[in-house]
Amino acid sequence: MVTAFIGTLARRFASPPTHHRAAIASIVSVMPACYPAPAMEAKGLTPILNVSDIAGTFAWFEKWGWKKLWDWGTPPTFGAVGSGKDACIFLCQGAQGGRGRGANATTFQRDGDEKADKGVWMSVWVEDVDEMHRHCVAAALEVTFPPTNMPWNVREMHLRHPDGHVFRVSRGFESEK
Repeated sequence: MVTAFIGTLARRFASPPTHHRAAIASIVSVMPACYPAPAMEAKGLTPILNVSDIAGTFAWFEKWGWKKLWDWGTPPTFGAVGSGKDACIFLCQGAQGGRGRGANATTFQRDGDEKADKGVWMSVWVEDVDEMHRHCVAAALEVTFPPTNMPWNVREMHLRHPDGHVFRVSRGFESEK
């Protein structure tokens, strides 16, 4: 099971080959403790974000470069946005989880500022964190942490949704030896 999971990770993140190598290596290094055999085999994972304004959230994601996939209800209170072939996030207006923006202006820059927001934190893996940063700044989206090489071999920036959800926009890199 663990070997199959590693193979799935390698296939999913194989383009380009080094794209997620550091992140996969860190996951694989702890897998035996996290996934005792037999493990449940998830076929997919779709987060659901509680949002205060679904129409505004569709517009926010479109500014970031995502597409509205569908909505449900009259007026809509549930829907989905997507990016690429596999990334999808469900949105639910006023339910299914927590939300709430903290008073913090930054994330990962002052002790405890990563605890203030009450929304969901998610990692979004991209080809070029710096290009995504330029795009977000030009689109007037709130960047709370600039592109930074982290000690866990990931370059990341943080982007905050108006409801306090934080996206860790990341790319793994090879460590210098």
